Amino acid sequence: MNKVVIVTGGSRGIGAATSKRLAADGYAVCVNYRTRMDAADQVVAKIRADSGDAFAVRADVSVEADVIALFDAVEAEFGAVTHLVNNAGVLFTQARLVDMDLDRFNKVMAANVTSCFLCCREAIKRMKPGGAIVNVSSVAARTGSPFEYVDYATSKGAVDSMTKGLSLELAADGIRVNAVRPGFIYTDIHADGGDPGRVDRLSPQIPLGRGGTADEVANAIAWLLSDEASYVTGSFIDLAGGR
Repeated sequence: MNKVVIVTGGSRGIGAATSKRLAADGYAVCVNYRTRMDAADQVVAKIRADSGDAFAVRADVSVEADVIALFDAVEAEFGAVTHLVNNAGVLFTQARLVDMDLDRFNKVMAANVTSCFLCCREAIKRMKPGGAIVNVSSVAARTGSPFEYVDYATSKGAVDSMTKGLSLELAADGIRVNAVRPGFIYTDIHADGGDPGRVDRLSPQIPLGRGGTADEVANAIAWLLSDEASYVTGSFIDLAGGR
């Protein structure tokens, strides 16, 4: 089976690291982005320089028409999608729930949950047995992120529920669905939350004593997508240094 993967939010951080890792593993990679065209093009250029196969597609994956167009573009370029990484998401400035407005909450749900739903739904319409999906959740789904990102944590809890339910729906079809739950990873998302030094600040509280890297998350995603994980579905890998 030719391996064709879409990585949503593939232009930076975990998405960029995953795109490069999967290309090295022989996947044809669609690097999805919403606004960061230059960054997505840099990821594609790196993959091609390393003899991989990739292209970038702009799509707001919280918009149904964009998601359908994304999958159509990939089929036209590479053939049927066989694997999907739902990585796209947003995080806003740290705040208590009482201080969050509805617009913020709805934006987080759309970017983190609706996007996952739409991409999963479109993928399983097209995937054949042997396909696999990995959703990027967060350790926040377990901790709740009080005083910081309860809205974000709530969205990732929904992603966990979707992962489990969909894995059971698709098991008989030979399509696996799993998730990774990163935490305390060195990416730009902490700057989006107004705390760019968050990982270093919290490192003393992490059992392993350090933050994680995007490459370490990408390695877990790659394993869950691979045939080495052929008996794994409905499962979660926490990457939070023991927290």
